Amino acid sequence: MEDAEQYLFKIVIIGDSAVGKSNLLSRYACNEFNLHSKATIGVEFQTQSLEIDGKEVKAQIWDTAGQERFRAVTSAYYRGAVGALVVYDISRRTTFDSVPRWLQELNTHSDTAVAKMLVGNKCDLEDIRDISVDEGKRLAEAEGLFFIETSALDCTNVKKAFEIVIREIYNNISRKVLNSDSYKAELSRDRVSISSNGNDEAKQASSKLSCC
Repeated sequence: MEDAEQYLFKIVIIGDSAVGKSNLLSRYACNEFNLHSKATIGVEFQTQSLEIDGKEVKAQIWDTAGQERFRAVTSAYYRGAVGALVVYDISRRTTFDSVPRWLQELNTHSDTAVAKMLVGNKCDLEDIRDISVDEGKRLAEAEGLFFIETSALDCTNVKKAFEIVIREIYNNISRKVLNSDSYKAELSRDRVSISSNGNDEAKQASSKLSCC
């Protein structure tokens, strides 16, 4: 098998509802932004490719529903994830306060080392900012996370956020922190179980975000 086929990383985007997770993914994957996007139901995903050290690295990025009633459904999708973007809205304090809970859920359900980034989204809303940049940095440092502020609306740092996580995962593989065969097998099992269970949300996931 060629190197280009060996690197497939599963990344999850988590955080409260309406923090902009879906728009971050659609901006990164398709360079699109929907001002009137609806809440994600279940899970959607998109695959993006990035060249690192001459190798094609593919990231399968999962957008999970933030609403409480869907969390029992989406918790299984943490399995096999080797990267995570934990997103809050810089204009809503409650979404920032929820970050430790999301991190706890991620740590509970993930089964391997995970490259994690704290993302303060909607930095275009500077006039109604409720969480300072320093607050975000302090939390990220305390939890051992990368940190960045983004705006899916005007594209600020969106590509950078995803690529930092993807490159960190690749570096973890290179340092043997992760075993490439084990996480690839985990992803494969996820696909088999999703297909065999006939999960409606998973089927919906494969059909959405097909803009590119």
